[in-house]
Amino acid sequence: MRAQDSATGSGTIAVDAGTEGTETSPTPVPGAPQHTAEAPAQAPSAAPSAPPHTAQSPARRGTLLAALGVVAFSLTFPSTAWGLESFGPWSLVALRSTLAALIAGCFLLAVRAPVPARRHWGGLAVVAGGVVIGFPLLTTLALQTSTTSHAAVVVGLLPLTTAVLGSLRTGERPSRTFWVAALAGAAVVIGFTVQQSGGALTSGDLYLFGALLVCAAGYTEGGRLARVMPGWQVIGWALILCLPLAVAGSAVAVPLEPVHLTAHGVLGLVWVAAGSTFFGLYVWYKGMAEIGVPRASQLQLAQPLLTLAWSFLLLGEEVSAAAPLAAVAVLVCIAATQRTGRRGRATPRSAGETGPVRS
Repeated sequence: MRAQDSATGSGTIAVDAGTEGTETSPTPVPGAPQHTAEAPAQAPSAAPSAPPHTAQSPARRGTLLAALGVVAFSLTFPSTAWGLESFGPWSLVALRSTLAALIAGCFLLAVRAPVPARRHWGGLAVVAGGVVIGFPLLTTLALQTSTTSHAAVVVGLLPLTTAVLGSLRTGERPSRTFWVAALAGAAVVIGFTVQQSGGALTSGDLYLFGALLVCAAGYTEGGRLARVMPGWQVIGWALILCLPLAVAGSAVAVPLEPVHLTAHGVLGLVWVAAGSTFFGLYVWYKGMAEIGVPRASQLQLAQPLLTLAWSFLLLGEEVSAAAPLAAVAVLVCIAATQRTGRRGRATPRSAGETGPVRS
């Protein structure tokens, strides 16, 4: 009996030690140790099923957010064409940046967002120079001599360029299959858009290729920063950084360029400011933080085809019968890049960076 008592006492102590803050469990009856030994063994059985669910949910959410950004971006060229009906190119870009910065400033003040650390301002300057000023200005100048379908060649090259810069900047190493699918998708889009434009080069092509480079740099740096701060704050602070220059540009350009207000012109300005610049980049950077820069960039393979659809519906531009075939080929390439990106995607981070920040 003493041996049993001492064994029971030690068993009770072991239970108490593992359940701090709970009531003392009653003395077990003989034979109970077999049941208490089995209980811990059953608990870990649910553990193996958890990681796949938690890994897939952010990836699925990130893909949907990045795809929503692509839809918003696909309206940029048609909206810019509308905006040029009312404003000159310099006025449109300056007013676009000013309006977007005011929207971002209101959001930042409303939530009392903290000012980014000093080490992040260099990256924010790259984002500002690439996607707030560089790409809008260069593409707006190009659209004075190019159609929206011809300008879509920029977006056809943008996914591949962004993937290359993202791999170099963030250290991500997609598989060989990813690069084959990315090159194939870029070839399809470029071939289709060149065929749409008749293969002719215009004086705006230099603007378009310059826009390609600065935008890819802005996307890459913004995707990196979105890992350490909410995505909407990345574009928000980049817009605030450009606000003094945008206001000065508006004050100089608007009096010098003719202004003929129309419904299309005003609607185009509002969309490129609130839709493409603020909302589109918000969901885009948030999605990039979830699934990585190379993988998110390949979703933009669908953007030229969406732009052509909007150009047909909103601007009355003709679209060839080859569009459905190109769309299917691009969707196949996108599916391939997303599948390969999901396997073994490394997400190395620089010193001081943490996981994706939720906003």
